[in-house]
Amino acid sequence: MIAAAIALAVLAVLLAWPVPIALARAGWPSRAPATALALWQAIALAGGLSMIGALLTFGLAPFGLNLVDASIAAVTDAAWPPAISNLLALVVAGLLAAYLIANLLRTALLIERQRRRHRQLVRLLSTPLPDHPNTRMIDVELPVAYCLPGSPHPITVFSAGLVQLLDDVQLRAVIEHEKAHLLQRHYIVLMAFDAWHRSLPWFPTATRARTEVALLIEMLADDHARRAVDDRTLAGAIALVASGAAGGATRGSATGARGMASRTDADLASHHAHQQRARVTRLIDVAPGLPRPLQGLVLAGAFGLVAVPTVLLLTPALGG
Repeated sequence: MIAAAIALAVLAVLLAWPVPIALARAGWPSRAPATALALWQAIALAGGLSMIGALLTFGLAPFGLNLVDASIAAVTDAAWPPAISNLLALVVAGLLAAYLIANLLRTALLIERQRRRHRQLVRLLSTPLPDHPNTRMIDVELPVAYCLPGSPHPITVFSAGLVQLLDDVQLRAVIEHEKAHLLQRHYIVLMAFDAWHRSLPWFPTATRARTEVALLIEMLADDHARRAVDDRTLAGAIALVASGAAGGATRGSATGARGMASRTDADLASHHAHQQRARVTRLIDVAPGLPRPLQGLVLAGAFGLVAVPTVLLLTPALGG
């Protein structure tokens, strides 16, 4: 299994750095956001499998030619414990897997608790919109729109400033955009990438992946809204909301302590501005979608990324 461990380690390195960087710099994802999102998810899953799998296969190498047989032998073999290097690899693999799973569960629980509290506040401080079921309006001047998943029904929240800023068609575009986030369960994907970032905050690729995935999700929601309104109407709504939010943020920071926003706030504002520019540009300068054969090729590659570490972990072909 040493050859399999080396192959998994090489794959883990590729998926941790050069592959995500190349994908983030590519120009085609905006032309096929769903396909690009599937590829990002495959990179994250295959990277985790390869990283943990490399440690496991190396640690269990003295016990068998594949992961299943070696795991059984490790429990029943009288030759335990193995060499220090193998034992250390097994310990690190176990700790890493437990750490990643614990962070995923912790992130899910934290987000759910925050959503529950947020829903309670929204119900107290907002009023329902009669023409739009499960929609609430908060009395805030800034143009704000977002969705809150949860039971018994998800809630879409708008601000009074947004309703005053947009005309009926633009408001419909925003409603369809937010509806897409709920229908397509985008919050689940974001939660997974948030957990990855929380687990490895010092890892540049985790931050880049979360940023790129967030943009792709917004583009997917835009594509859903484009079925109800034309591209320029949607682009105008995005630009108006962005300019209104930027103006409100500027006024708010000017009245704050010493008139300075925190670095975190500035970074977040910069990220949102970049995201909105990319969305508006995509809607105005419409590029042809990625041809279906190329999309199929990318999806096949995404499937292959997940299949390769799985095969390396379960087959004895590379054992030795």
